[in-house]
Amino acid sequence: MLENILTEKAIRLKAQAKDWQEAVRMGGELLVNAGFAKPSYIEAMVETVKQLGPYSVIAPGIAMPHARPEAGVIKPGLSLVTLATPVEFGNKENDPVDIVVSFCATDNTSHIQMLAELAQLLGSDEAVTTIRNAKEVSEVTQLIKVFQFS
Repeated sequence: MLENILTEKAIRLKAQAKDWQEAVRMGGELLVNAGFAKPSYIEAMVETVKQLGPYSVIAPGIAMPHARPEAGVIKPGLSLVTLATPVEFGNKENDPVDIVVSFCATDNTSHIQMLAELAQLLGSDEAVTTIRNAKEVSEVTQLIKVFQFS
């Protein structure tokens, strides 16, 4: 499932972001460009982090911003941005962030399999290292193709 969602047009590597808001917007733009969300979803993700705090920083160096389905989700989707220079989200335990995986879902259940596969991928130190070090988008898409999901 993940290889059909996290495609080349939804991945940006070694991006320059001046702060967490710009990093979240980059991920949101990829969701929009890939047809997963409407432009309104981008600012909704930024507002969600502002309102709820840096809860979206789920592991050391990894953030997963998202917003409510009604904020402009078209279909379940993911985008991935790696940052050349990590940014602070305000999460003492897991900052700074250099991997931003934005996601959108149409309801409370349709994205469960997608997130389960993503959790397996991001739970692998080897896979995360490959993502962090990738210079070409094809390195990430190839990783997803060959990764052993259970």
